[in-house]
Amino acid sequence: MASIQVLDQNTINKIAAGEVIERPASVVKELLENAIDAKATAVTVEIRDGGISFIRVTDNGFGILGEEISLAFLRHSTSKIRSVEDLFLVSSLGFRGEALSSIAAVSQVEVITRVAGKLTGVRYQIEGGVEKGMEEIGAPEGTTFIARNLFYNTPVRRKFLKTAMTEGAHVGDLVEKLAFSHPEVSIRFIQNNQNKLYTSGNNSLKDIIYTVYGREMTANLLKVQAEAEAVTVSGFVGKPVIARGNRNFENYFINGRYIKSNVIGRAIEEAYRPFMMQHKYPFTMLKLTIEPEFLDVNVHPTKMELRFRNGEAIFQIVKEAVAEALSRQELIPQTELGKRDNEKEQKPVGEKKRLPVPEPFEKKRLARWKEETPVSDKDKFSEQGEAVAAQNLSSPDEGVEPEKISNQEEAAKAKKITDVKASLNNASSGNGIKYENIPLNNCREGVAEEKKSYGSAFQMDLFEERLLSPESRSRHKLIGQLFDTYWLVEFNDQLYIIDQHAAHEKVLYEEIMETLASRKQTSQMVAPPIILTLGRQEEDLLHRHQKVFEEMGFEIEHFGGREYAVRAVPDNLFSLAQKELLTELIDGLSEEGAFEEPSMIYEKVASMSCKAAVKGKHSMSAMEADRLIDQLLKLKNPYACPHGRPTIISMSKYELEKKFKRIL
Repeated sequence: MASIQVLDQNTINKIAAGEVIERPASVVKELLENAIDAKATAVTVEIRDGGISFIRVTDNGFGILGEEISLAFLRHSTSKIRSVEDLFLVSSLGFRGEALSSIAAVSQVEVITRVAGKLTGVRYQIEGGVEKGMEEIGAPEGTTFIARNLFYNTPVRRKFLKTAMTEGAHVGDLVEKLAFSHPEVSIRFIQNNQNKLYTSGNNSLKDIIYTVYGREMTANLLKVQAEAEAVTVSGFVGKPVIARGNRNFENYFINGRYIKSNVIGRAIEEAYRPFMMQHKYPFTMLKLTIEPEFLDVNVHPTKMELRFRNGEAIFQIVKEAVAEALSRQELIPQTELGKRDNEKEQKPVGEKKRLPVPEPFEKKRLARWKEETPVSDKDKFSEQGEAVAAQNLSSPDEGVEPEKISNQEEAAKAKKITDVKASLNNASSGNGIKYENIPLNNCREGVAEEKKSYGSAFQMDLFEERLLSPESRSRHKLIGQLFDTYWLVEFNDQLYIIDQHAAHEKVLYEEIMETLASRKQTSQMVAPPIILTLGRQEEDLLHRHQKVFEEMGFEIEHFGGREYAVRAVPDNLFSLAQKELLTELIDGLSEEGAFEEPSMIYEKVASMSCKAAVKGKHSMSAMEADRLIDQLLKLKNPYACPHGRPTIISMSKYELEKKFKRIL
């Protein structure tokens, strides 16, 4: 039998390093977090060969005193906590005191640092955990860490590293996440002498999202802001149109720390469930601020996981904050038949915008108007004004000149423009832009500029109202049914296409949810009873939610062994009286996570009971379609069916005119 021995210090250090340092990205994470904890306002990260041969992190933070620099590389040495009680109140990113010792154990490290008030700095070298030298040196205020030849003394672990490109991608991903979590810090990332990322440190999270993810993501963001006791949620979530097939775009930070949490992830996906198709995942960039005493961050060596004192409350707060942001806006997807000119090619600066092509009978009258109008008056009209003049000239009334608009029309236009300016000021309240002094004929250009600044994020057309609002209902023009499945509705300058099956499915879903929640449920007997054979986990789920099923109108009795008899189902859900559906219902509850509530079970039942909805290829009357639209108006979220498919899409008049070459 082998005798028990205490491991030597070198082996202990390398074992500890294995818990913290997995790859070059782990080194960058620890050094970058230390720089942020040192109150740096600017940090530069540089790597070569994916960080395997060279990593340099430079900051302008506090620096390290010369007499303390050797202590910083000892295990469990830290300036961030003093006792075990501090672990429950820690607010810094790092606190274990293992980072520098672990990095030094598996690489060749050089540190150059100077604190404020000192004339000179210190250069310190340590390789494989062994000091190589320390000297006084001239240096800027702050700290520079250089780590060379990662895992040079542990060749077996070095073999497990991926290619330089893959390791560099991991480092870049990590730097981006820390840039998102700390927009107040200017972060530069250099890879193989090429700038890959630069943030200004202006505390604008949206600017960083634009830098990293581009125009499309930034144009489809919704702002989130919610506060509760000891918890604040802020940031942005993406509209369902930019959903992805994996969870890689679900980003959330707690107290500046990037983490992965089943609680937060489930809350986000629950909020998106009514808006998004199954197996699609949202884009989120959320920052949570939680009082430290409600968290335990000391549960994982790399601090990627944590525990909540009251996870259920956090779940509800995050879910409600995201759901509220999604429900604020009319989320009808805009369908484009083709790319617009400004997306196909970049027009030269100063090139004039093209006007709508006038009809043949319009050309002579437009030319005559230009000849008869004084030059000074022509200058008052923008290119958009000329287009409006052409449109006015094409009216059936031959005797009306563009400048002789009736007082009533003039007053209506002036009121609309005033409303637009007020809306623009509200939309731009964060950037200091004011629109009070914009000339009337430039008002639409102001809207265009605002749209240009924010992209299609400025999706609410300031000249239009919401389709699904009681005020707009009287102006809907129901055109007819297409392919016995879709209903066409004209409203303002948009064509809306309603999927009758998805819309009816959502109406039934909401009605069933309301009935279940109000407990106004009666049962209908099933003869003969349906016999279910359940596994252990399914039995546990059934017993756990037995009371909820009874309140809903189900009668389920133990039939011996692992078999259960379903003797009754809710009377308006008789479509569920099938063995396969009932088994799927109970089995599906295991996906609901740790916080099964009656409302979640109701949603599962309701989404399965929507098989009674009118199907496609079914001819409906115009009266039935009108009634369906009236029912949609009463829903909280009429824009997606219970499975996440859109109920309505829209197409602009502009897109149609482009295809018919009425606009060039």
